[in-house]
Amino acid sequence: MGQQLADEFPIAKQVFVEANSLLGTELSKIAWNGPQELLDDTLNTQPALLTHSYAVLRVLQDQYPGLHPAAVAGHSMGELSALVAAGALRFEEGLLLVRQRGELMKEAGEKSPGGMAAILGLEINSLERICEDASVGNEVVQIANDNCPGQVVISGAETALERAMQAAQESGARKVVRLAVSIAAHSPLMVYAQEEFTKSVAATNIQTPVVPVIGNVNAIPLVSIEDIQSDLRAQLNNRVRWTESIQYLLSAGVTTFIEIGNNSVLTGLLKRIDRSARGISISTPEDLQKISAL
Repeated sequence: MGQQLADEFPIAKQVFVEANSLLGTELSKIAWNGPQELLDDTLNTQPALLTHSYAVLRVLQDQYPGLHPAAVAGHSMGELSALVAAGALRFEEGLLLVRQRGELMKEAGEKSPGGMAAILGLEINSLERICEDASVGNEVVQIANDNCPGQVVISGAETALERAMQAAQESGARKVVRLAVSIAAHSPLMVYAQEEFTKSVAATNIQTPVVPVIGNVNAIPLVSIEDIQSDLRAQLNNRVRWTESIQYLLSAGVTTFIEIGNNSVLTGLLKRIDRSARGISISTPEDLQKISAL
């Protein structure tokens, strides 16, 4: 994650050096060399994703100073990367928030174990009804990520999740896949993490963004400090409205989307939301040629 970029661009390498110093760990070694199980620990995954994204951003700003986004958006943890890109958070503050976010989510998973599952091939309205029917008392399951039409992730208490998975299969879902996680992100089981994260958000120096940030919770622009704080206070317990976020940007006239950071997951989702939209994924030095071709 980001090693090729750091090898070729000193400005990208400096980002990883800063991350190592801020976190007091060799994050760069974990991101570049693993082992995989250490990188997959959310305590490292989330900071590594933000650091890689910011390294790409710094290279883009250096190599293409005339490139300015009309708006930014980030999926789940990526919302914090988007806030850094929009100037609402300094990298240092964003990185420490992301690290704590990972710590709190891990603790919440230990206090209130649950799970998540990807449901393919069902309309979101049908899946909402399935989750409502499968939720009984304190055993709650809900939509966690509305990734794109036909691809939705649900999250919640173990027994409620199992009921919802079974009902989704019986309702004709093309595929139901239990995710290899022991936490129920973006569900009420994250209440402990959200409470503690909210305290950190309140203590963080957030600035007015220089470009609109499309928030996860309501899929509308966050244009003020209060907007950002409100969205972050609810993010861990509520669904990521990614389909709606992209649709908002499309309706506002955005036609080209640049995904920065690791892999091209969001670019793939974009094509399933609107095939006419152009998506460009930037992760390695070679990918920069895509920007030159614009």
